[in-house]
Amino acid sequence: MKGRVIAVSGIDTGIGKTAATGHLARLFDASGVQTITQKIAQTGCEGVAADIAAHREIMGIGLQDVDLDGTTCPYVFPYPASPHLAAAMEGQEIDIMAIRRATFRLQKRYELVLLEGAGGLLVPLNERLLMADYLRDAGYGLVLVTSPRLGSINHTLLSIEACMTRGIEILAVVYNRFEQEAGPIAEETRRVIERRLAHYGKGTAPLVDLDETGFASGAAAALLDI
Repeated sequence: MKGRVIAVSGIDTGIGKTAATGHLARLFDASGVQTITQKIAQTGCEGVAADIAAHREIMGIGLQDVDLDGTTCPYVFPYPASPHLAAAMEGQEIDIMAIRRATFRLQKRYELVLLEGAGGLLVPLNERLLMADYLRDAGYGLVLVTSPRLGSINHTLLSIEACMTRGIEILAVVYNRFEQEAGPIAEETRRVIERRLAHYGKGTAPLVDLDETGFASGAAAALLDI
């Protein structure tokens, strides 16, 4: 049976997508689901994608053969920028089908592929396609990563609306509390996001907390059910 693909994107860059992807992979793998992660494109490094290496560290495993041969991240660019610009700096353009073929190869080997995006949902992959459009066209469900930091309400609600407009199913929202102190902004941001999720689709997408130790108690069951 062909493996399932779940995309992981965020409301912004540096929001915690990599940590969320790694902890999701660890959770699913521990539950008996053979899981691998993939990065749609990596900028700001060379060789094996830095985010893939971070996933493996969180999962407690070493680099896999599909990491070393580039299958889990077909595009790695040294310039730290949006994928379309980082590719252009190298005289290249991202070929969407190259990413899709890499994902398909992983689907044949694994039960679950967690596909981490680059930047936010509306980051351009090339001159013609945004990240959200790629997810829509592929039909992948989405785990959206947000945080308590100031401005997250606006960015999160805009991301939810971008998904609604395109028909992208939000499977869960990860509330990344790493290095964020509890307080009125954090709690109110979470409340507003949760209330908005209740109006999204069937209102079944769970909002789960993540910190430096992993997912909060009680989140595992909700995530394994997505």
